[in-house]
Amino acid sequence: MSLDPEILAVLVCPESHGPVKQAEQSLLDEVNTRIAAGDVKTHAGEAVSSPVKEALVREDGKCLYRVDDGIPNLLVDERIDL
Repeated sequence: MSLDPEILAVLVCPESHGPVKQAEQSLLDEVNTRIAAGDVKTHAGEAVSSPVKEALVREDGKCLYRVDDGIPNLLVDERIDL
């Protein structure tokens, strides 16, 4: 499932206020491999245990925001730092 391009065009990182874009499958695969190995935590330090099916990545590539059931989670504490 991908986000509506009109919605994606207005979404920004809540911290940097820079644009976000949909994460490519190769990045999701890499993050999910790290999640399976127990090596991923949220920005707030909570362990991430469920795979990421869809996400937004900040333009600078430094963090990932999950999209669950078509709803972007743009909470800084819940993002995954890359």
